[in-house]
Amino acid sequence: MHTPSLKQYAVVVAGGSGSRMQATQPKQFLPIAGQPVLMHTLRKFQAYDPGMQLVVVLPEAEISTWQELCARHQFTLPHQVVAGGNSRFQSVKNGLAALAEEEDGLVAVHDGVRPFIDNDILTSAYATAAQSGAAVVAVSLKDSIRQVRGGTSKAVDRSAYRLVQTPQCFRLPLLRKAYAQPEIPLFTDDASVVERFGHKIVLVEGSFRNIKLTTPEDLILAEAFLLQEASGKGQD
Repeated sequence: MHTPSLKQYAVVVAGGSGSRMQATQPKQFLPIAGQPVLMHTLRKFQAYDPGMQLVVVLPEAEISTWQELCARHQFTLPHQVVAGGNSRFQSVKNGLAALAEEEDGLVAVHDGVRPFIDNDILTSAYATAAQSGAAVVAVSLKDSIRQVRGGTSKAVDRSAYRLVQTPQCFRLPLLRKAYAQPEIPLFTDDASVVERFGHKIVLVEGSFRNIKLTTPEDLILAEAFLLQEASGKGQD
């Protein structure tokens, strides 16, 4: 169930360069099933809540390209575009500034290149954030892991670790105050910013389908997932 008492928002950060994707264009614009990745991502939020206010954060130099892509693909899903900063921290801060007139609510910060988020995860993340203030989607590790120090390594208990995904959902006033802190290298995601501010993070179960498209192999998986969804066998 959606949380009726608090309005829900999403800040979708799409600042990738495509270097690890070995592509000539930013990875959020790469086509899967004929359309840019970012369009698939935004549609997942629209499917969850058609009236949700969506803020898309793009590198300033790429905004015109995105507008051209929207025109070419007749992509009319309502969203606001803002220019990102020199780091993810600055980009999220710019995205939050677009919600400056909103006093309260729940905001999900999501990677633009994670197009396989589903309704169940969004429902759980928003509901948990409504209760705890901070909900972060994560999954267990499937592989064994080793800790490396210097020239040696040792086995560690993988059950003690989680792989962090997005969305990361927060009460809007909390996230806004957390992002008023000075930026430090420790801030690798929104959870680290909020945790530094002194607020506890609650983990929400994610999905192994909720992949971040980073390397060429990920595009092959993405095409397979979309084919599965189109056949009615995948998750919405």
